[in-house]
Amino acid sequence: MTDRLVDANRTYASDFTDPGMDARPVLHVAVVACMDARLDLHKALGLQLGDCHTIRNAGGVVTDDVIRSLTISQRKLGTRSIVLIHHTGCGLEALTEDFRTELEMEVGQRPAWAVESFRDVDQDVRQSMQRVRTSPFLQHTDDVRGFVFDVRTGLLREIDPA
Repeated sequence: MTDRLVDANRTYASDFTDPGMDARPVLHVAVVACMDARLDLHKALGLQLGDCHTIRNAGGVVTDDVIRSLTISQRKLGTRSIVLIHHTGCGLEALTEDFRTELEMEVGQRPAWAVESFRDVDQDVRQSMQRVRTSPFLQHTDDVRGFVFDVRTGLLREIDPA
């Protein structure tokens, strides 16, 4: 499978032209989203190369590492807005913290990280917004918005932070 990706890159690179951009996103926005393969964020949000920073992980969870990336994005690369995107039918809804115990039983070591599973996607988006808004490391927390992407319709539904 990796060879297929490397071959695709050769094709891509054969027509590639340096766009002359730097690492600062044109729209001054960072998007935090789930890694789910059904989310084509650039198409779904009408974004072009260079428009935003994209940070993805299982569940779109605002972890310490996401805060690290957002802090660098804001303080060194000029972003001011943060968009959080979770989605319907997320695999984290079916997991529990028991997953960590299963891993410990299998490999002999308990992961240091939390699974961050959830049952209510709207509430999880609210929690993510709260984590971002209360981080002492982020300078710009006045434009933090959270959404749920519907994997069946492609539409975003905004979540009220209250």
